[in-house]
Amino acid sequence: MPRFINPFTDVGFKRIFGQEINKDLLIDFLNSLLAGEKHIIDITFLDKELLPEFKEDRGVIYDIYCTNEDGEQFIVEMQNRSHAHFRERAIYYLSEALVRQGTQGIEWKFNLKAVYGVFFMNFRFGKEDKQFRIDVELADRHTHKQFSDKLRFIFLELPLFTKEEDECETDFERWIYVLKNMETLQRLPFKARKAVFERLEQIGNLASLTLEERMKYDASINTYRTLLAVEEYEIEQRKKEREEGREEGREEGRKEGRKEEKEEMVRNLKQLGVSTDIIAKATGLPPEEIEKA
Repeated sequence: MPRFINPFTDVGFKRIFGQEINKDLLIDFLNSLLAGEKHIIDITFLDKELLPEFKEDRGVIYDIYCTNEDGEQFIVEMQNRSHAHFRERAIYYLSEALVRQGTQGIEWKFNLKAVYGVFFMNFRFGKEDKQFRIDVELADRHTHKQFSDKLRFIFLELPLFTKEEDECETDFERWIYVLKNMETLQRLPFKARKAVFERLEQIGNLASLTLEERMKYDASINTYRTLLAVEEYEIEQRKKEREEGREEGREEGRKEGRKEEKEEMVRNLKQLGVSTDIIAKATGLPPEEIEKA
C-alpha cells in the first residue's frame, strides 16, 4: 500500500510545487536545478491562465507559473504523455509569457525579464536521446556563445534517470530520485542531509490529506493510470502493426517467389513441347498466363 502521493498526477504535482504555503519546496527545487548560476530567495505565484488578447486566439493554462524577486518568470510543467508537437508547445508557452511583458505601457523599452521553462517528462523525446537533462538556450550556431538569456528551456526526461539512492551526488539528483520513486517508498531518504526532504515527507504523506483532498487525489491517480494504460496499449498496437506489416511483406515476398518459380517451370515445359492444357493442370495457372510466359 503506497504511503506517499504520486507526484506525476495532477493533484500530487500541484500539492508539492503549486501551493503558496509550500513554496519553499519549489524554491529549493529550482535552486538545485540552477545551482551555481542562480539563487532564488522568494517567489510569487502568478495566474496560471493567460487569457487570449483576442476572442479568436488561444489562451494558455500552465501547471505552475511564478516569478522571483528579480521579476524573472518560471513555468513548471508535468507532462505524462508525448505528443507530436511537444517542443513547439514549449516554445509557444514561454513565448506567450515573454510577449505579455510588453503590455506595460508606452514607456516600456523591451527590458525583458528572463522566462524559464522546466518540463518534467514522463516519456522520452526519442530513442536517440542519451541524456536525462536537455538544457536549451539561445546561442550562436557556430561559436555556441550565448546570444540571449531571456529564454531557457530545461527538459527532464525522467525515464533516462536511472541513479539509485546511494549514487545521487547533488541536491538536484536527490530531488529527481525522490520524485521518481516517491510512490513506492516507505520513507523519504536524504532527510538527515536536508530538512526540505522532511518537509516533503510530511506534505506528500497520504495520511495528511483531508477527505476532500483524498477524493480529488484518487480521481487524479485514476486519470494518471488510465493515461498510462492507454499509452501502453498504443505502444503495443504500434508494435503489433509493425510486426504484421513485416509479416505481410514477407508473405508478399514468398508469393512473388512462388510465382517466379511457376513462370520458370512454364518456360521449361514449353521448351519441351508440353501442351498448354497439361501445363495448366501441373501449375494451376490459367492458359492465358501460360501463353504470356
